[in-house]
Amino acid sequence: MDALITAFGLVFQPYVLAVIAASAVYGLFVGAIPGLTATMATALLVPVTFFMPPVPAVAAIVTATAMAIFSGDIPSALLRMPGTPASAAYTDEAYLLTRSGRAELALGAGLVFSVLGGIFGVVVLIVAAPALAEIALKFSSFEYFWLVMLGFTCAVFIAGTDPLKGVIALLLGLLISCVGLENPAGAPRWTFGNSELMGGIPLIPLMIGMFAVSEVLRFACASVRPEMAEDRPFGNVFTGMWGLIKKYKLQLLRGSALGTAVGALPGAGADIAAWMSYAVSKKFSKEPEKFGTGHVEGIVESGAANNSALGGAWIPALVFGIPGDSITAIAIGVLYLKDMNPGPMLFVNNPQNIYAVFIVFVLAQLLMLPFGWVAIKAAKRILRIPAGLLMPLILLFCVVGSFAINNTLFGVIVMGVAGVLAFYMERWGFPVAPTILGVVLGTMLEEHFFSSLVKADGQFLAFFERPIAGVLGVMTLLIWLVPLWRRIQSRSA
Repeated sequence: MDALITAFGLVFQPYVLAVIAASAVYGLFVGAIPGLTATMATALLVPVTFFMPPVPAVAAIVTATAMAIFSGDIPSALLRMPGTPASAAYTDEAYLLTRSGRAELALGAGLVFSVLGGIFGVVVLIVAAPALAEIALKFSSFEYFWLVMLGFTCAVFIAGTDPLKGVIALLLGLLISCVGLENPAGAPRWTFGNSELMGGIPLIPLMIGMFAVSEVLRFACASVRPEMAEDRPFGNVFTGMWGLIKKYKLQLLRGSALGTAVGALPGAGADIAAWMSYAVSKKFSKEPEKFGTGHVEGIVESGAANNSALGGAWIPALVFGIPGDSITAIAIGVLYLKDMNPGPMLFVNNPQNIYAVFIVFVLAQLLMLPFGWVAIKAAKRILRIPAGLLMPLILLFCVVGSFAINNTLFGVIVMGVAGVLAFYMERWGFPVAPTILGVVLGTMLEEHFFSSLVKADGQFLAFFERPIAGVLGVMTLLIWLVPLWRRIQSRSA
């Protein structure tokens, strides 16, 4: 109890609260700019934290990260430009809601359910960190292989009415992920002698191109200009949110739980959590036909998942010093610099600092409501810009965001090619989302598959021998084979 009282004193002092407020504004700004991810926001904060005491240093990183993950939803809904990869899973749903004049519903749901999911993740972090971290540590390459394969089933669920086209789009994403040196042999693959391709196709320019540039091309090629959202009123983002919470309480709980669980797995993170949660939401929805037409249910579950993954990722980071994602990898470095070495002894030697971190987590999620509301109010002015001026501005932001990744024109070229590719894919009825999913998970699949084969000496049965791997493997195969078996049965009948 003394440590808890001390922790409140460490957090609720003017300097720390000022750092949290400044970090919130900074995180919202960076996350809302496509190309500048939550990871980049965290990395840019590290030099600033050198001059801070431990608690405000960690508070700055936690707050900026939480805000950046949410604010990626703002350009996602208004411009079809996901601000962060975690927002890409439900970009189409949010943008279609905006186009139909319900931008406040898309943004309000993203804000409110991000806060609720984030609080869920923090509660789990506080209550069950050691137990969950032990489970996460039992995941080897075998378990990760099946987790990725389970993630690939998302492509079928998010593909719309034609699962075959979804699978083809997924395979295209896997093909793109094969480019570069990140393969078991470490040899250049499909680089065609181009040194820029050695590092693979960069995800952020690819994502910006496939979502945003394709939308600009569609607008430019349309014979009849579509009605833009600025022609419609923009209401209060909190209107109807209590009704959504009551209606989708199961989805909220499911998305938060899945996000926390996936976030706690080292190397997974909010991106995969959001994709998996969106697919689960569609699979178990009572209205699956509405997904892909501007349906808020997918935003509810995925929005809760991507922010709850933040708390989940800190579970192995604090308990064992193993980063749950790239953000916590940076945060662990800051913890070491501030003499808060992660591990079980941190809870014994510095309990007041750990409690202070927990308080900051809760405070950051609660502050997201007022700060997020202000950010949305400021961003909605975008909708008042005439479409003829808005589309060139979107294209300009795309170019700047793609260039900012590595400060080379290669990112801009990738963005342009991806935009044209996505434009024709959507014209021919192929969904874009599974392609992005394939790129996100492709490298991870190859790495864990070959690592597992080496460990198993080429024996495929080893993929089922470990308890968790066996459960995940059987579950994945059943998800694939049961629908196929039912179709065969119905045809034979």
